Amino acid sequence: MKRAGVAFFVAVPVAATALAYLLAPADSAEPTAKPSVSAAQAAREEAKHRAEVERAEDDKVIAGLPAGLAAPEKKELAQRIVASAHQSTLNWRALYGSIEDLGDGRGYTAGIAGFCTGNHDLLALVERYTETHPDNGLARYLPALREVDGTDSHEGLDPGFTAAWKAEAKLPAFRRAQDEHRDRFSFDPAVRLAKLDGLGTLGQFVYYDALIFHGPDAGPEGFYGLRERALRVADTPAEGGSEKAYLDAFLDIRRTAMAAERTDTSRVDTAQRRFLNEGNLRLETPLEWAVYGDTYKVP
Repeated sequence: MKRAGVAFFVAVPVAATALAYLLAPADSAEPTAKPSVSAAQAAREEAKHRAEVERAEDDKVIAGLPAGLAAPEKKELAQRIVASAHQSTLNWRALYGSIEDLGDGRGYTAGIAGFCTGNHDLLALVERYTETHPDNGLARYLPALREVDGTDSHEGLDPGFTAAWKAEAKLPAFRRAQDEHRDRFSFDPAVRLAKLDGLGTLGQFVYYDALIFHGPDAGPEGFYGLRERALRVADTPAEGGSEKAYLDAFLDIRRTAMAAERTDTSRVDTAQRRFLNEGNLRLETPLEWAVYGDTYKVP
């Protein structure tokens, strides 16, 4: 069964409305009355219950699978490969305080997972951090971050935001916040969905890198949108398809989306595609790849 990136439970409320109409007395003065608040609440509770049941079933499936990219050494490797594409380094721990505009239409890109002011993830990170650390040095920029969200604008952020980010990144609490945000909104969801799609360690990394770069959007250029497009042209291993064929299709679609934005595609062409063509579905070391023309090796 194909799994959509985002599930919308629209059928349940509709069914509840129909049921309320059918059960209304024939001589009712209001045969087309809307369902009561309690009926709408019941529909929402039913939808929630179904989602919880499906998640519990998925949890059982995942519990029986190998750790894959979630294994500590593989997760470390994943951060190194991502860092090579984001900041041309393998030392991802040096990136907590990094911040610059890469000219890619996403505003400022910052931190260990390339959080962007134009992609909502940087805003979400600062909002969550401020909930537990209200006096932090970035909180005063929240109004400006909300205004520029979805754009490449720096309005209200310059000239002090970059310095404030670098200063905050020296604090262990903000570093932990970056780690937690990366895991909760990028790493864990990507690995989970990839496992449910029947993908091995390389496929899990392919999803992770795409989710970081394109964001958790269901639109055609967001990660979930790219996955939906790939599902239309190739079956996942969970559906009985070839893992290589599916990943080829996903990378083709992702590359086209990146090229349309005039973004360098080497993280796909000479890194992930190289691993796939080498048959390294388990992302085993030693690894060699290139991004932006620079070659990287992990023994």
